[in-house]
Amino acid sequence: MKRFFQFQINSYDKFHLLWESPKASKLISNIVVISFLIGLLVALLSHFNLLPTGMQINIFFSIELAFNVLLIFEAMSLIFLFPNSVADSVGKQFEIISLILLRDAFKEFGHYLGDLEWSTDFLVEMTPIISDAFGAILVFLITGLFYRAQRHFRITRNYEEQSGFIKIKKLLSIYLVFFFIIIGLNDLFRAYESQTFNSSVKLFYNLLIFTDVFILLFSLRYTTKYFNLFRYSSFALATIFLRLTLSAPAYYNVLLAVIAGLMVLLVTYIYNYLLTKAEPSKELNTVPQIG
Repeated sequence: MKRFFQFQINSYDKFHLLWESPKASKLISNIVVISFLIGLLVALLSHFNLLPTGMQINIFFSIELAFNVLLIFEAMSLIFLFPNSVADSVGKQFEIISLILLRDAFKEFGHYLGDLEWSTDFLVEMTPIISDAFGAILVFLITGLFYRAQRHFRITRNYEEQSGFIKIKKLLSIYLVFFFIIIGLNDLFRAYESQTFNSSVKLFYNLLIFTDVFILLFSLRYTTKYFNLFRYSSFALATIFLRLTLSAPAYYNVLLAVIAGLMVLLVTYIYNYLLTKAEPSKELNTVPQIG
């Protein structure tokens, strides 16, 4: 059994090394650019009525498609962050939410191509787009402040416990990659059958919620200190807020994302202050994989 788990951990290390390589970065960039060009081509064919009857694609479809592909790779990067730091994975979740808000704003702009009538009704219809755009900026700001505020403290007592905790999170990452691939293939299969693509990002965030809770519960074997438990619990709660953001109506989606961001940012500042005062000797700025 140990060999079986060790094989999975070694597989994670190999995939992670490959994912972080310059070749992988170039390949991802090329795929995103190609998807954007394909979207432009499809929109052009639609403009000249060269697509099957009933299919009308606007030019902003290319941006939406490119963002969707980019979000897939961002989700994969999030999975590989779990063994490094819970805080870093939370930050990546906020990055994804900010990109989703930008994508939604671009998507809605596609409905207003051509001649526009700048009436009161039109301005009212534009407010959800403005909300998504400025919401993305606010989440972007909060995410940057959150990253800058991170200070990592050891919750394990020795190297053996630290190594064991990291191995457990690597196993979780491997299983998340497996489920993520299954979800993606299922989305493609359903898109082929229905001719419409519906992303299962909500299901993916559900998995993240349970993963965060599992890490919280598993960390109890290393520490039962209130500060750490509250910090991890708040991160798990923030993931639930972000999950609700994906299905919330206009304005409320931005409100939930900003509330989640301000919550984790405030908890981080308080946690850093209290832990620095209580245990300054245990601060490990050079070991990000613990906190």
